[in-house]
Amino acid sequence: MAALLENQVAIITGSGRGIGAAAAKLFAAHGAKVVVTDIDPTPAKAVVAEIKAAGGEALAVPGDITDGAFPETLVKAAVDTYGKLHILVNNAGYTWDKVVHKMSDQQWEAMFAIHCTAPFRLIRAAAPYMRDAAKMEKGAGNTPEPRCIINVSSTSGIHGNAGQVNYSTAKMGIIGLTKTIAKEWGNFNIRSNAVVFGMIDTRLTKAKEQGEEIEVQGEKVQLGVPAALLAMMPMLIPMGRTGTPEEAAAGIFLLALPMASYITGHVLEVTGGFGI
Repeated sequence: MAALLENQVAIITGSGRGIGAAAAKLFAAHGAKVVVTDIDPTPAKAVVAEIKAAGGEALAVPGDITDGAFPETLVKAAVDTYGKLHILVNNAGYTWDKVVHKMSDQQWEAMFAIHCTAPFRLIRAAAPYMRDAAKMEKGAGNTPEPRCIINVSSTSGIHGNAGQVNYSTAKMGIIGLTKTIAKEWGNFNIRSNAVVFGMIDTRLTKAKEQGEEIEVQGEKVQLGVPAALLAMMPMLIPMGRTGTPEEAAAGIFLLALPMASYITGHVLEVTGGFGI
Protein backbone atom coordinates (compact mmCIF):
# COMPACT_ATOMS: atom_id res chain seq x y z
CA MET A 1 0.00 0.00 0.00
CA ALA A 2 1.37 3.41 -1.00
CA ALA A 3 2.44 5.67 1.85
CA LEU A 4 0.31 8.67 0.86
CA LEU A 5 1.34 10.82 3.85
CA GLU A 6 4.98 9.82 4.04
CA ASN A 7 7.07 12.15 6.25
CA GLN A 8 4.04 14.32 7.10
CA VAL A 9 3.70 15.30 10.76
CA ALA A 10 0.13 15.31 12.08
CA ILE A 11 -1.48 16.32 15.37
CA ILE A 12 -4.90 14.73 15.94
CA THR A 13 -6.81 15.83 19.05
CA GLY A 14 -9.11 13.44 20.87
CA SER A 15 -7.22 10.55 19.32
CA GLY A 16 -7.23 8.17 22.26
CA ARG A 17 -10.51 6.58 21.18
CA GLY A 18 -13.23 6.60 18.55
CA ILE A 19 -12.84 8.58 15.34
CA GLY A 20 -9.60 10.22 16.48
CA ALA A 21 -7.93 6.89 17.24
CA ALA A 22 -9.05 5.47 13.89
CA ALA A 23 -7.64 8.55 12.13
CA ALA A 24 -4.33 8.30 13.98
CA LYS A 25 -3.90 4.67 12.93
CA LEU A 26 -4.89 5.40 9.32
CA PHE A 27 -2.53 8.36 9.04
CA ALA A 28 0.33 6.34 10.54
CA ALA A 29 -0.35 3.42 8.19
CA HIS A 30 0.22 5.87 5.34
CA GLY A 31 3.55 7.10 6.66
CA ALA A 32 2.58 10.09 8.78
CA LYS A 33 4.29 10.76 12.09
CA VAL A 34 1.31 11.15 14.40
CA VAL A 35 1.00 13.05 17.66
CA VAL A 36 -1.79 11.41 19.65
CA THR A 37 -3.42 13.57 22.29
CA ASP A 38 -6.31 12.84 24.63
CA ILE A 39 -7.36 14.05 28.06
CA ASP A 40 -6.98 10.45 29.27
CA PRO A 41 -3.34 9.25 29.08
CA THR A 42 -4.13 5.53 29.06
CA PRO A 43 -5.97 5.25 25.72
CA ALA A 44 -3.58 7.77 24.11
CA LYS A 45 -0.59 5.62 25.04
CA ALA A 46 -2.42 2.49 23.90
CA VAL A 47 -3.01 3.98 20.43
CA VAL A 48 0.67 4.95 20.17
CA ALA A 49 1.71 1.43 21.20
CA GLU A 50 -0.55 -0.06 18.52
CA ILE A 51 0.86 2.26 15.85
CA LYS A 52 4.44 1.44 16.81
CA ALA A 53 3.70 -2.28 16.86
CA ALA A 54 2.51 -1.95 13.26
CA GLY A 55 5.76 -0.22 12.28
CA GLY A 56 4.54 3.38 12.41
CA GLU A 57 5.76 6.47 14.25
CA ALA A 58 3.70 8.13 16.95
CA LEU A 59 4.02 10.22 20.10
CA ALA A 60 1.55 10.47 23.00
CA VAL A 61 1.04 13.93 24.48
CA PRO A 62 -1.92 13.62 26.88
CA GLY A 63 -3.61 16.74 28.20
CA ASP A 64 -6.72 18.88 28.41
CA ILE A 65 -7.13 20.72 25.12
CA THR A 66 -9.35 23.31 26.85
CA ASP A 67 -6.48 24.31 29.16
CA GLY A 68 -5.26 27.63 27.78
CA ALA A 69 -1.60 26.61 28.07
CA PHE A 70 -1.90 23.14 26.56
CA PRO A 71 -2.07 23.99 22.82
CA GLU A 72 1.39 25.59 23.00
CA THR A 73 2.70 22.56 24.89
CA LEU A 74 1.20 20.16 22.36
CA VAL A 75 2.56 21.94 19.29
CA LYS A 76 6.00 22.34 20.88
CA ALA A 77 6.14 18.62 21.67
CA ALA A 78 5.28 17.78 18.05
CA VAL A 79 7.89 20.13 16.58
CA ASP A 80 10.58 19.24 19.14
CA THR A 81 10.15 15.56 18.29
CA TYR A 82 9.57 15.62 14.54
CA GLY A 83 10.89 19.03 13.42
CA LYS A 84 7.83 20.20 11.49
CA LEU A 85 4.05 20.29 11.47
CA HIS A 86 1.99 19.61 8.33
CA ILE A 87 -1.46 18.47 9.42
CA LEU A 88 -3.63 19.63 12.31
CA VAL A 89 -6.89 17.79 13.00
CA ASN A 90 -9.22 19.37 15.57
CA ASN A 91 -11.32 16.35 16.47
CA ALA A 92 -11.70 16.41 20.28
CA GLY A 93 -15.22 16.97 21.56
CA TYR A 94 -18.25 15.74 23.43
CA THR A 95 -21.92 16.62 23.96
CA TRP A 96 -23.69 18.07 27.01
CA ASP A 97 -27.37 18.10 26.08
CA LYS A 98 -30.34 19.97 27.49
CA VAL A 99 -33.30 21.82 26.01
CA VAL A 100 -32.64 25.53 25.65
CA HIS A 101 -34.83 26.82 28.50
CA LYS A 102 -33.16 24.44 30.97
CA MET A 103 -29.56 24.85 29.79
CA SER A 104 -27.03 26.36 32.19
CA ASP A 105 -24.33 28.89 31.32
CA GLN A 106 -21.79 26.22 32.24
CA GLN A 107 -23.17 23.81 29.64
CA TRP A 108 -23.29 26.52 26.98
CA GLU A 109 -19.74 27.74 27.60
CA ALA A 110 -18.28 24.22 27.85
CA MET A 111 -19.31 23.44 24.26
CA PHE A 112 -17.64 26.58 22.94
CA ALA A 113 -14.52 25.88 24.98
CA ILE A 114 -13.98 22.44 23.43
CA HIS A 115 -15.38 22.96 19.92
CA CYS A 116 -14.36 26.55 19.10
CA THR A 117 -11.87 28.07 21.56
CA ALA A 118 -9.57 25.02 21.75
CA PRO A 119 -9.27 24.70 17.94
CA PHE A 120 -8.66 28.46 17.64
CA ARG A 121 -5.89 28.32 20.24
CA LEU A 122 -4.32 25.29 18.62
CA ILE A 123 -4.33 26.92 15.18
CA ARG A 124 -2.79 30.04 16.70
CA ALA A 125 -0.12 27.95 18.43
CA ALA A 126 0.60 26.17 15.14
CA ALA A 127 0.95 29.41 13.16
CA PRO A 128 4.77 29.74 13.55
CA TYR A 129 5.25 26.20 12.20
CA MET A 130 2.60 26.35 9.50
CA ARG A 131 1.90 29.90 8.28
CA ASP A 132 5.27 31.45 9.19
CA ALA A 133 7.22 28.44 7.92
CA ALA A 134 5.32 28.57 4.62
CA LYS A 135 5.91 32.31 4.35
CA MET A 136 9.67 31.75 4.68
CA GLU A 137 9.61 29.00 2.07
CA LYS A 138 7.69 31.25 -0.29
CA GLY A 139 10.05 34.17 0.39
CA ALA A 140 12.99 31.97 -0.59
CA GLY A 141 11.38 31.38 -3.97
CA ASN A 142 10.11 27.90 -3.19
CA THR A 143 6.62 26.43 -3.31
CA PRO A 144 5.55 26.01 0.32
CA GLU A 145 5.22 22.45 1.56
CA PRO A 146 1.64 21.13 1.63
CA ARG A 147 -0.01 21.81 4.98
CA CYS A 148 -3.62 21.57 6.09
CA ILE A 149 -6.06 22.02 8.94
CA ILE A 150 -9.11 19.78 9.27
CA ASN A 151 -11.84 20.66 11.77
CA VAL A 152 -14.58 18.27 12.84
CA SER A 153 -18.18 19.48 12.81
CA SER A 154 -21.55 17.72 12.96
CA THR A 155 -24.92 17.52 11.25
CA SER A 156 -26.17 19.23 14.40
CA GLY A 157 -24.07 22.22 13.37
CA ILE A 158 -25.46 22.53 9.86
CA HIS A 159 -29.08 21.54 10.57
CA GLY A 160 -29.55 22.24 14.30
CA ASN A 161 -30.80 19.60 16.71
CA ALA A 162 -33.35 19.70 19.50
CA GLY A 163 -31.70 19.45 22.90
CA GLN A 164 -28.32 20.51 21.53
CA VAL A 165 -28.47 24.28 21.15
CA ASN A 166 -25.00 24.61 22.71
CA TYR A 167 -23.42 21.83 20.63
CA SER A 168 -25.19 22.88 17.42
CA THR A 169 -24.12 26.50 17.74
CA ALA A 170 -20.51 25.59 18.52
CA LYS A 171 -20.36 23.09 15.65
CA MET A 172 -21.60 25.75 13.23
CA GLY A 173 -18.99 28.10 14.70
CA ILE A 174 -16.12 25.76 13.80
CA ILE A 175 -17.25 25.96 10.17
CA GLY A 176 -16.86 29.74 10.27
CA LEU A 177 -13.37 29.31 11.72
CA THR A 178 -12.54 26.80 8.97
CA LYS A 179 -13.55 29.12 6.15
CA THR A 180 -11.76 32.12 7.67
CA ILE A 181 -8.47 30.22 7.95
CA ALA A 182 -8.91 29.06 4.33
CA LYS A 183 -9.08 32.72 3.28
CA GLU A 184 -6.27 33.97 5.53
CA TRP A 185 -3.76 31.16 4.92
CA GLY A 186 -4.56 29.94 1.42
CA ASN A 187 -1.83 32.14 -0.09
CA PHE A 188 0.69 30.08 1.88
CA ASN A 189 -0.49 26.75 0.41
CA ILE A 190 -2.25 25.90 3.69
CA ARG A 191 -5.67 24.35 3.20
CA SER A 192 -8.47 24.50 5.78
CA ASN A 193 -11.49 22.20 5.57
CA ALA A 194 -14.18 20.77 7.82
CA VAL A 195 -15.73 17.32 8.07
CA VAL A 196 -19.35 17.01 9.15
CA PHE A 197 -20.23 13.71 10.79
CA GLY A 198 -23.67 12.22 11.22
CA MET A 199 -24.37 9.08 13.23
CA ILE A 200 -20.99 7.44 13.76
CA ASP A 201 -20.71 4.51 16.15
CA THR A 202 -18.84 6.05 19.09
CA ARG A 203 -19.60 6.45 22.76
CA LEU A 204 -21.41 9.73 21.90
CA THR A 205 -24.01 7.78 19.91
CA LYS A 206 -24.54 4.76 22.15
CA ALA A 207 -27.86 4.41 23.97
CA LYS A 208 -27.93 7.01 26.74
CA GLU A 209 -29.60 4.44 28.95
CA GLN A 210 -26.29 2.55 29.08
CA GLY A 211 -25.20 5.24 31.48
CA GLU A 212 -21.73 6.15 30.24
CA GLU A 213 -20.54 9.41 31.80
CA ILE A 214 -17.59 11.78 31.75
CA GLU A 215 -16.72 14.43 34.31
CA VAL A 216 -16.49 18.07 33.22
CA GLN A 217 -15.59 20.81 35.71
CA GLY A 218 -16.74 18.60 38.57
CA GLU A 219 -20.08 17.80 36.88
CA LYS A 220 -21.17 14.38 35.66
CA VAL A 221 -22.10 14.56 31.97
CA GLN A 222 -24.16 11.71 30.55
CA LEU A 223 -23.19 10.66 27.04
CA GLY A 224 -25.25 9.05 24.31
CA VAL A 225 -28.57 9.23 22.47
CA PRO A 226 -31.96 8.11 23.83
CA ALA A 227 -32.52 4.48 22.82
CA ALA A 228 -35.87 5.27 21.16
CA LEU A 229 -34.23 7.83 18.87
CA LEU A 230 -31.32 5.52 18.18
CA ALA A 231 -33.72 2.81 17.03
CA MET A 232 -35.21 5.22 14.46
CA MET A 233 -31.89 6.23 12.89
CA PRO A 234 -31.59 3.43 10.27
CA MET A 235 -34.88 4.68 8.80
CA LEU A 236 -33.56 8.26 8.58
CA ILE A 237 -30.20 7.41 7.04
CA PRO A 238 -30.35 6.59 3.31
CA MET A 239 -27.58 4.01 3.69
CA GLY A 240 -29.64 2.36 6.43
CA ARG A 241 -26.96 2.20 9.14
CA THR A 242 -24.61 4.20 11.32
CA GLY A 243 -21.03 4.72 10.17
CA THR A 244 -17.95 3.19 11.73
CA PRO A 245 -15.10 5.20 13.25
CA GLU A 246 -12.92 3.92 10.41
CA GLU A 247 -15.34 5.31 7.80
CA ALA A 248 -15.39 8.64 9.61
CA ALA A 249 -11.59 8.70 9.79
CA ALA A 250 -11.46 8.09 6.05
CA GLY A 251 -13.25 11.41 5.51
CA ILE A 252 -10.55 13.23 7.46
CA PHE A 253 -7.88 11.30 5.57
CA LEU A 254 -9.33 12.27 2.18
CA LEU A 255 -8.97 15.96 2.96
CA ALA A 256 -5.39 15.50 4.18
CA LEU A 257 -4.20 13.78 1.00
CA PRO A 258 -1.84 15.50 -1.45
CA MET A 259 -4.46 14.85 -4.15
CA ALA A 260 -6.77 17.31 -2.33
CA SER A 261 -4.28 20.11 -3.03
CA TYR A 262 -6.90 22.48 -4.48
CA ILE A 263 -9.66 21.80 -1.96
CA THR A 264 -9.98 24.42 0.76
CA GLY A 265 -12.83 26.06 2.64
CA HIS A 266 -14.89 22.95 1.97
CA VAL A 267 -17.36 21.23 4.31
CA LEU A 268 -17.40 17.48 3.61
CA GLU A 269 -20.45 15.58 4.87
CA VAL A 270 -19.69 12.03 5.98
CA THR A 271 -23.18 11.00 7.01
CA GLY A 272 -24.42 8.06 4.95
CA GLY A 273 -26.85 10.60 3.47
CA PHE A 274 -28.39 11.65 6.79
CA GLY A 275 -29.68 15.21 6.58
CA ILE A 276 -29.77 15.58 2.79
